[in-house]
Amino acid sequence: MTEKILAIVASFIVATISVSGYAGVALLMAIESACIPLPSEVIMPFAGYLVSTGRFNLFFVATAGAIGCNLGSVVAYWIGAWAGRPFIERFGKFVLIDVHDLDRATRFFEKYGSITVLIGRLLPVVRTFIALPAGIARMSQLRFHIYTFVGSWPWCFVLAYVGMKLGQQWDTNPAFKEAFHRFHLAVEIALLAGIIWFLWTHLKSRNRTSEA
Repeated sequence: MTEKILAIVASFIVATISVSGYAGVALLMAIESACIPLPSEVIMPFAGYLVSTGRFNLFFVATAGAIGCNLGSVVAYWIGAWAGRPFIERFGKFVLIDVHDLDRATRFFEKYGSITVLIGRLLPVVRTFIALPAGIARMSQLRFHIYTFVGSWPWCFVLAYVGMKLGQQWDTNPAFKEAFHRFHLAVEIALLAGIIWFLWTHLKSRNRTSEA
């Protein structure tokens, strides 16, 4: 069960990046930034692993990821700008948008203003939803895209760098590979627990919203 779930997620990411290269990295990160739950914490490390094989360049991988964040954020921005919060609260549940996560991103934006788009891109969860309150507030699009790119690039770079280093250790350090195989079941259980927790919290929030 665990291996099947992880295999499906991994296969989709691997296939997309393998077929499309840098464009695949950008596409997957665009999906995440459009508030669809496909975590960058999985996408970018795998792209970083491909850097370790010599297929990709670390700088270009990070740049492709940041460009994808911009592209996906356009969708979220204009949903916020055109439809507003009531639309998001009503229909966001269909893509597992957690109203509480949206509230958190909105509070950040209201407290710190447009600079939140830059800072929020470096924060888990908040980074996924920050484009929505920016759109609702009709933030300057030029500033929005600059902040989105500048904030997303370090995030993408660090995650890809971690994947690259792990890939290098995998190929050059037998002890690392042996330790991974020894504890691979624990790793799989932790990943599965993370996926279940994400889906459970978002579905629970959706049910609360529907009942309200």
